[in-house]
Amino acid sequence: MSSFAPIPEWDKAVSAISDSKSVLLLAHVTPDADALGSALGLGLALQGMGKEVQVTVGEVGFTTPESLSFLPGTELIRMPEELNQADLVISCDVSSDSRLGSAKSILDAAKVSIAIDHHPSFTGFGTIHLVDPKAAATAEIILELIDRLELPITKEIASAIYSGLTTDTGSFKYQSTTSHTLRTAARLLDTGIDSAKLSRLLFDDEPLAALVMMGDAVSRATLVSTAVSGQGLVYTSVSIEQRPGLDEMAVERVIEALRKTSEAEVAAVLKQADDGHWKVSLRSKTSIDVGAVANELGGGGHKYASGYSSTRDLDSTIAQLIAALDAISVN
Repeated sequence: MSSFAPIPEWDKAVSAISDSKSVLLLAHVTPDADALGSALGLGLALQGMGKEVQVTVGEVGFTTPESLSFLPGTELIRMPEELNQADLVISCDVSSDSRLGSAKSILDAAKVSIAIDHHPSFTGFGTIHLVDPKAAATAEIILELIDRLELPITKEIASAIYSGLTTDTGSFKYQSTTSHTLRTAARLLDTGIDSAKLSRLLFDDEPLAALVMMGDAVSRATLVSTAVSGQGLVYTSVSIEQRPGLDEMAVERVIEALRKTSEAEVAAVLKQADDGHWKVSLRSKTSIDVGAVANELGGGGHKYASGYSSTRDLDSTIAQLIAALDAISVN
């Protein structure tokens, strides 16, 4: 893992933003609410500052996922092939530049770039680092940056940031939630955002086809009680054919159902991407560092939530995962 600034470089970031006229914000491929909400929240704040702002994801022809289409600021999103040149590039919630997709070349060419992230697996790319692995979400860091820029927090900005904060903490139930996280949430609520509506759209709003897909995926779940040195692994998979008419993002919530399995310390969902490769989401409960497992297999994330991609077939990917979990659980 590359080294990066151990303390967020706030002064450098504020200066770089102040000196720029145009800013391009990058979220990671297959963005979640923390990545896209952080980029849009910061983008709206910088637009209010008078900056020319663009937001993109490094997927050719990218359009906002239906599940995140309610986020404020989506009018700032551009397809990567339609971008204008920008003075400053800022990545949001990107732990590795490999997760930038086609936008990696844009960041590589940038003279100045800011990386804003909270993953312990952050690899050190970019020239200015606002990285805090103790933060519950990248959204927390985004809010502090907006404060340091002395910009107002509108309801629209607060809604985008709150969406990232509540999803990355699992509605504030994950171990990453701190008293600071809750105070941050309270401050965002004080702007007048409709938190009930946001929570419904983020957690409790699915098309019937997605519910059917999730039910099928859970019904096919497999428990390997001997895995993870006897602590148990539960996993399922969703192929392209098993999500007809649904995008990859629709599969994301399957892991939240599977992680409730009382007989397993670790839950895994293997999602076949549009390119045919498998994306693996991992969750653990108390003792296993699935972030380290994902990092070993070419991905990254947090101790209790992580992911990676595999070019192997399904059976080989499962076997590799079980071996990696067994290896880390005996160390």
